[in-house]
Amino acid sequence: MRISIELSEEQAERLRSAAERLGVRPEDLARAGVADLLRRPDEDFQRAAEHVLRKNERLYERLG
Repeated sequence: MRISIELSEEQAERLRSAAERLGVRPEDLARAGVADLLRRPDEDFQRAAEHVLRKNERLYERLG
């Protein structure tokens, strides 16, 4: 599955910097982060997903 996300310039730079420090491509680091999140117990994942949805609710409404 291919998913495309938009990052702010600050987020993109932080991702690039972290990936460079670790010696990996930014997309590989992002993929590892998602994989780590999905491995968390369901309760932790649910709490994190709800937080993201609440935080970005206005954005989702504008995009919809």
